[in-house]
This record gives sequence, structure tokens and C-alpha cells, in this order.
Amino acid sequence: MLSIPVLEELHTKTDLRITFLDEKFIRRALQKKQSSEIPADLFRFEQMTGALGQCVWEDHPSLCSRRALYVGLGSTLTLEAYRQSAATARMALKPWLLRSAILTFPSSIPKHLSVSEVAQALTEGWMLASYRFDHYKKKIKYKEPRISFLVEDKRWHTPVARGIERGLHFTKATVLARDLVNTPAVHNTPKDLVDVAREITREHGQISLKIFDEAKLKRMKAGGVLAIGQGSVHPPFLVHLIYKPKKKAVKKIALVGKAVTFDSGGLSLKPADAMMSMKCDMAGAATVLGVFSVLEELQVPFEVHGIFAACENMPSGHAIRPGDIIKTLNGTTVEIANTDAEGRVTLADSLAYAAKFSPDVLIDFATLTGACLVALGEEIAGVLSTTGNWKKRFLQAAETTGEKMWELPLEKKYEKLLESDVADLRNIGNKYGGVLTAGLFLQHFVGKTPWIHVDIAGPAFAEKLFEPYIQKGGTGFGVRSCLRFLLS
Repeated sequence: MLSIPVLEELHTKTDLRITFLDEKFIRRALQKKQSSEIPADLFRFEQMTGALGQCVWEDHPSLCSRRALYVGLGSTLTLEAYRQSAATARMALKPWLLRSAILTFPSSIPKHLSVSEVAQALTEGWMLASYRFDHYKKKIKYKEPRISFLVEDKRWHTPVARGIERGLHFTKATVLARDLVNTPAVHNTPKDLVDVAREITREHGQISLKIFDEAKLKRMKAGGVLAIGQGSVHPPFLVHLIYKPKKKAVKKIALVGKAVTFDSGGLSLKPADAMMSMKCDMAGAATVLGVFSVLEELQVPFEVHGIFAACENMPSGHAIRPGDIIKTLNGTTVEIANTDAEGRVTLADSLAYAAKFSPDVLIDFATLTGACLVALGEEIAGVLSTTGNWKKRFLQAAETTGEKMWELPLEKKYEKLLESDVADLRNIGNKYGGVLTAGLFLQHFVGKTPWIHVDIAGPAFAEKLFEPYIQKGGTGFGVRSCLRFLLS
């Protein structure tokens, strides 16, 4: 894997030196123009305020670097501020073909943050902003600039190196999830997702794999995933990845992802323009696969189970029809009122299967409802949960990574909206509160297992630039929050 060296002094020539400055530092600097502690270069431009995302260039500042770039950190120094500033610096370089760049590590860190955390945030921001999905373009001769961290305080070298390494692992996992979501459905069938799981298992001795094909799914009576997948020429699968730490596991965690590799809506067909981004409907499974790709490298202390039911929701003469009744893995019967509410039906089997292993907490990630987009917009995930402490830790982890999430209620009164005249449940409620009724539907399949549901319908796929490190396309949302949670 890529490594980023830590330098003690600027002794080699580089195309660019990048310095991060916050507003408070700038104000102090302007008051002490004669101080030997303040770089003289700073005063060649008084337009630098240190505002978050502000960039000021300077040519030929020293013999060692051809150019200098000063980047603002803002007034409130958080990990997200460092992450965004590093990403802003990387985005500012896009028009330039540079061979090398040196990032000057901030000389002072707020007491509430650690040196290692700041190094990780800077690494994540830079590397995620460097992401490109150009697999289907003619090969472009482009080479990423070599980067180094300049850390003048020797005591910080070890924690900075540790933070860089963790940041690279978090980035690697996120990039895998992004690539999977960005890959068109023609090359990302249920079988292709199985192959990714196999590859991860081959590369990691602490991860094992169980695969349930269509015949096995029939024997285990997984009626949900079989029903949604029956309209496609691509058969469905249920995948179960198991990671076991070298030492005795502290706890057992189950991660479940929605894995509809393309969602046409089935016979309840979506409008044509609404289908363009439906290759992203397996983003939940992409999150699970991204997490599993680095669990061993990070030596996560939990036993982790990763589960997803992969299928394709297509219209055909074999497709499930509105009004059909299916029986899910835990015996619950479901009336299909709308074939485009398919994700919760496949998740019913995945969650019921995961609950059998009695995890300490079960977390699912799913591009589940358009209603979540209406409620929270494109950049915020909705969270519904039956657990207190685990949920609190998970939301704290999400806040640290800059992935926006907001808790919504599991309103018991709305259970009646899922009542069916002919089955145990309907797969949709009425037109109001769709994200809540979807959560209530899923709750029927987790039993008493502490459970966190994350609806990533909005932030899983960016239709525009969300942050400097999140460009259009698959975002890998949830991967870094999950990894942070597992390491917390």
C-alpha cells in the first residue's frame, strides 16, 4: 500500500510546500510582524485571513520549493476542518501537473485533539480528494504527486506516522466502496459482488466466507431475496463474511448492507431519469465490503460479521407482482404493495439471518427510502435505533469522521400503517413518514438484538460536490464512521 514519509526538515527540493493557517494564528501574526517566529512570507499578502478553505499562492518562496500554498483552517479547529483543508489544497492542485508536494504539519494542535488524529484527518482529506473513477476512459497519462509531511517536532514523528497509516487504511476502504458504487450494473452483478468478497477473503487469513446461492436460499426459505431477484437473469446470493481477531474478541458486531445491484423498480417501474443512478442501490453492501477490506490491517478487536443479500430488481415475466405474498426467512409473511420498495424485503432476510448469531449490536446500511432524502436532504443519513449506548458511540464516531447523520424516531403508533388484510405485514405504509415506516418494517426482523439502521439514500451517491473530498458519484459513505466505531 502507498506510504507517506515524515520529514524532519525541508532539505529536498519540491514543487510545492503547503502550509495550514487558522484565523487566530493569522490575527496574532499580523500584530507581530517583527517576530522571528512568524514567516516573513506571510506578510507579502495581507489578504490571507485563514478562513476555512481559503487558498493563497506564492511563487518562489525558497530555494527548496518552487511555489507555496497557504490554506485556511478556519476559526474552529476540528478534525473535519483539517480534513477539508487538506482536500481543498489537493483540489487546488488539479490544474497543475506536479511531481511532489510537502505538507507542513501544523505547529500547534488544540488540546482536545491528538497529533495522530490530525495526521489521519489530513491524510484522509488529501487522499479522498485525489480520487478519480476513470476506469472506462481512454488511459490518461496522469501521475499523482508524491507527498510528504514535514514535522519539525521530533516527538510528533511517531504519532504522525501512525495517523498517516490509519488514514491510508480508511481511505483504501472508502475508495473500494466508491469504486463498487461507481461501477455500472452490467459489470457489477450479484455474482460480481460475491467475487469481491472472495478476493477480500483470499487476501486476509483472519476472514472467512460463506456463500448461499439460489438453491441454498430456497432450502433456507429466504423468500425475501428470492422474490425480489426472480425477475432478473442474474441469480441472487447471500454473502456472509466473518472476521475474527487474533486475540479473544471483545464483542461481536454484525454489519448488514443492502445489495440491490440495480433497481429498476420492478413492475412498479421507476421513471427513466430516476434509474440513472440506481447502480448505487448496492451502496450498503459496498460499505460492508470496504470495511472488511481493512479489518485485519487495523486489527479490530471485535468479531465482525458482514452480511448482504445480493440481487437485481428487474421487470420481466418472472418478476414479483404487486399483491403477491412472500414468506421471509424468519417466517413473517409480507404483502408486496409496491415492488419498488424492494430493499426492505431483501434486508428482511439479511437481518433475520444476522440476528441468528446473537451479535452485541447489529448495524445495517441501506439506500432505502426517497423519504429520507425529502426529510434530511442529500448529505445527511437518517439513523433509527433500538439501542442507546451503541447508538451514542456510533453517532460520535460519525461526527468525528465528518459523515453527517441524524437520529429519527421509531414511532410505534405508525405500526398500524404496515398492517395488511392478507399477510403479517405490507412492505409500504402510506405516503407520509416513509423513512419511519421502513424502519419499523425492518425492526420486525431483528428480534431483541440491539440494532442501528442507517438510511444512506442521500449521501451514498453525490449528484454534485458535497465536500472538497467528496466529488460526484459514489461517496463510500459510512465506511469511515464504521471503522472509527470499531476502533473506538
